[in-house]
Amino acid sequence: MNVFLWITQAILAAMFAMSGLEKLLRPKDKLAGRYPWTRTFSPTVVRAIGVTEMPGAIGLIVPAAVGVAPVLTPIAATGLAIMMVLAGAMHLRRKEPSGLRVTAVLLVLCVLVAWGRFGPYGW
Repeated sequence: MNVFLWITQAILAAMFAMSGLEKLLRPKDKLAGRYPWTRTFSPTVVRAIGVTEMPGAIGLIVPAAVGVAPVLTPIAATGLAIMMVLAGAMHLRRKEPSGLRVTAVLLVLCVLVAWGRFGPYGW
């Protein structure tokens, strides 16, 4: 199970890092094709979401990998899970089923990592 959690953490970290970097570096009008919800949010909010995703992605891997404050790994997973709950609520409100599916998968994986690292497979 430990190997499975590491693989899940790596996948989540890659997904959130790519998403966060994209929201930070691409202009808002170019994000609308991939993220339709960005049309109704200000550029500041879109960038803030990207800024929030980056430390979450780093926190999924680095603390546990270097052995310094490994409790930050499940905390990062919990924070990202909370973001996915909020994103899911936004997708429900906007009636975006495709966005909701991706968000739900990411939520389940974040909860799994948080449960595993806080619980039986923690450090």
